[in-house]
Amino acid sequence: MKNILVPCDFSNPSQEAFRFATDIATKSKGEVTVLHALFIPVLYDPSYGGGMPLGVDPTFLTDMEEDTKKRFEKMKGSLPGSIPKISLVIVKTDVLSAVKQIISSGKIDLIVMGTIGTTGLQEIFIGSTTEKVVRHSSVPVFVVRTAPKVTAIKKILLPTTLAFDQTNFINKVKELQEFLHASLEVLLINTPYYFMRDADAKEALEEFAAHYKLSNYNLHFRNYRNEEEGITDFSNEV
Repeated sequence: MKNILVPCDFSNPSQEAFRFATDIATKSKGEVTVLHALFIPVLYDPSYGGGMPLGVDPTFLTDMEEDTKKRFEKMKGSLPGSIPKISLVIVKTDVLSAVKQIISSGKIDLIVMGTIGTTGLQEIFIGSTTEKVVRHSSVPVFVVRTAPKVTAIKKILLPTTLAFDQTNFINKVKELQEFLHASLEVLLINTPYYFMRDADAKEALEEFAAHYKLSNYNLHFRNYRNEEEGITDFSNEV
């Protein structure tokens, strides 16, 4: 986790993500790249039947870039104590396209993003940039609402379907576990559709842990109507 990318619109959630990313970079002796997208969609002149694109005043873009740089310096200046190497990248495209391009360079190990927990109709009509990045990213993505202290993270929850074809994913989890010196809480949620007896669930979890050679772990299983409810309740409990 040496090279960390933080897509940032300078909202409170993205600034929380920035603080968390710098905390990780301080511990890993890495660096943080802040990505800000100045994406202006193409507008068309209705007087020409909607077929002629409208131009954008170059000074408008220049002013936006200068404002972005000022907000970046202010955000960076709010960090306490010594800080890692931090740089700003401004792109004139959408966030997802820019993230994909930066990832393809092979210079990013981790992405940290903020979220406001958009749900319901707002999620349907607006969509979640964070969710899109999580779905399309080939590197791990941390999604945070408030920035925890890295040293305060002592337990990692690993919900599992007990699949044996997740070697790359589990290796990433083990790297994270080692970096944080945390325990791994492996959780199987029993649902009415995929139900296992307690004895069978315990045996399957132990086989899962042995298959991936896990260490410093605890095994758990719960009976719930659905996985989401089980994972959330277990997180709050443990």
